[in-house]
Amino acid sequence: MRTLTLRGGARVAVVAAQWRDAFGVVTRGRVQLELRDGEPGPILGRDAGFWLRGTGVRALRNPGRRTARVRIVTPKARTVTWQSTQQATEQRRNDMDSMQDTGVVAGPASGRTSRTHRLRRLAGTGFLATLAAVVTTTLAAALARAVGVDFEIPAGGETIPLAGFAVVTGFFSVVGVVIAAALLRWSARPAERFVWTAGSLTAISMVPPLLAGADTATTIALLGLHLVPAAVMIPTLAHSLRAPTD
Repeated sequence: MRTLTLRGGARVAVVAAQWRDAFGVVTRGRVQLELRDGEPGPILGRDAGFWLRGTGVRALRNPGRRTARVRIVTPKARTVTWQSTQQATEQRRNDMDSMQDTGVVAGPASGRTSRTHRLRRLAGTGFLATLAAVVTTTLAAALARAVGVDFEIPAGGETIPLAGFAVVTGFFSVVGVVIAAALLRWSARPAERFVWTAGSLTAISMVPPLLAGADTATTIALLGLHLVPAAVMIPTLAHSLRAPTD
C-alpha cells in the first residue's frame, strides 16, 4: 500500500504502468481526475474508490487548498514507487515479496508551475483575441455607418465615433481576459464557468442599447456590435481554458 499526498493545487501525472493493477481510495480532501484531452474530470470526495487502468486519465490534481490523500493498493508483484525509473527498478528487486507503505508528497510547486504556464498562455491568447475583437468591431461599425447608420444617441445628443467602439471593445475584452485568468486560478471547471459568466454579461450588455432611445437602425446595429466581440472573445478564451496542462 502507498499513500499519495497532494497539497493544495498540486498535480501528479498518471503513469499507466504504475496504475496497472492499482486501486485508489480518497482518504482525505478531494481529488480531481484530469482527462486524456486535458479537460477537468470528476471530483472524488472522501471514501471514493477508483481504478485508472484503461480510463485514459492523465493526471490527478487537488482542486482545493486542503491537503488531499489517496490510499493506493497494489498486488505485491505490481508495487511501484513514485520515483525515477532507475530507483523504481531497484526498489522492486528489494521488495518484490513484501507490501510497502510508501508516503509520497506532491508539493504545490508543480501546481504553481503549471498554473503559471497556463496563465501566460492565456494572457497571450487574450491579447491577440482582444486585438481581433477591436479590429472586427470597429470595421463592423464603419460598415454600418457606410450603409446609413448614424449611431446618434438622443439622450446625450451625441454621435458615437468609431474610436469609441474601439476603446469600449478593448476595455471589456481585457475585463474578459481578467475574468478568465481568475477562473483558471480558482475554479475547478474554468472553461464552463467562463462561458456561463461571459454569456450572462453579454446578455446584460444588450439592455443599454434598448433603453438609449436611438432609432431602430442604430439600436439594431448597437446590439449586433455587442455580439461581435463576444463571438471573438468567448470561444477563444474558452478554448484556451480547456487546453491541456503540460
